Amino acid sequence: MLRGTVVTPAGAIDDGVVVLADGLIAEVGPASAFPSTTLPAPSDRVYLPGMIDVHCHGGGGYGFPDSDADGARAAAAHHLGRGTTTLLASLVSAAAEKLLERIATLSPLVDDGTVAGLHLEGPFLAQEVCGAQDPRYIVDGDPALLATLLDAAGGRIRSMTVAAETPHFAELARQLSDAGAVVSVGHTAGDYDTVVAGLTAPTGPVSITHLFNGMHPMHHRHPGAVGAALTVAGEGRAVAEIIGDGVHLAAGTVAMVFATVGPDHIALVSDAMQAAGMPDGDYSLGPLDVTVGDGVARLTTPDGTPGAIAGGTSSVLDVVVRAVRHSGVPLADAARAGATTPARLLGLRDRGELSAGLRADVLELSTDLELLRVIRGGAEAR
Repeated sequence: MLRGTVVTPAGAIDDGVVVLADGLIAEVGPASAFPSTTLPAPSDRVYLPGMIDVHCHGGGGYGFPDSDADGARAAAAHHLGRGTTTLLASLVSAAAEKLLERIATLSPLVDDGTVAGLHLEGPFLAQEVCGAQDPRYIVDGDPALLATLLDAAGGRIRSMTVAAETPHFAELARQLSDAGAVVSVGHTAGDYDTVVAGLTAPTGPVSITHLFNGMHPMHHRHPGAVGAALTVAGEGRAVAEIIGDGVHLAAGTVAMVFATVGPDHIALVSDAMQAAGMPDGDYSLGPLDVTVGDGVARLTTPDGTPGAIAGGTSSVLDVVVRAVRHSGVPLADAARAGATTPARLLGLRDRGELSAGLRADVLELSTDLELLRVIRGGAEAR
């Protein structure tokens, strides 16, 4: 039985109780609703649901696009220790044979629950806004190639980033929706109408890959992908990923998206790569070299000038806490965007909030939101 401030989708219970039993949350409510003889002493602990990361390339020195199975497990363990109880293993654009090899390597991790599925970021992207994707491996939309990848994955692909303007977008979206995968529009140079059409075409769940990043800035006469994403997410028809780590987006931008779109249509993500939790130095993101300085990952350049941002080095909980501290987002809203909305996006009905009957994924924090304990499926992970 856990007692403290309990953060639920409806808001925070100042003196709340979470009862765990057999790996599940058995009861949640105010302490006053429980017999005093069974209650632990009041505490200043804060309890959140376990975070759910729908866009994560690695951490702890290992990356999902290139590490072996043991390394991939270590990357997942790194994020688990930092409060992410569910994550997708994100890949990057690569040759077909490399993507097939990665699917084969990572599939056992999906099967045993280490990760909740795979996220393919590419290769059907726009070279013009490829960011830290290797342009050599970006190709036009190819339904036959996607069919091969989906068949090899056997239902393990849970999300794929596709540019709205790539050839055959509508067919790709249909294939992904039919496979139960999220169609995530991103790394797109499409105009407003093209991106709106892309976000509203799929029959299944839809997201925007790291809103503002991998797309042209919004202009008042050319709203582009950013304007389209804010419109469709604001209407409740898509979920906007945002990387609120202080590097990818300013604190004010995060505040604006919460005020405009609302936490029910935001997924806070890490976009973490192998350097997450590691010291500054040289790393890689798929086939590309990355240099990390002051915790910021950028593509390595021949002359040492700053390259494109190459993923993040934070966790989702870091992003949630930053949204509270720097963007003025209420903790309950930040937690919804860090856990509840991502769970709904992925169709994971058994987790994502502190509610009776769901999997016991619980984070224990101090009053200043420092992580103290991670519980996943009722078992302590840290």
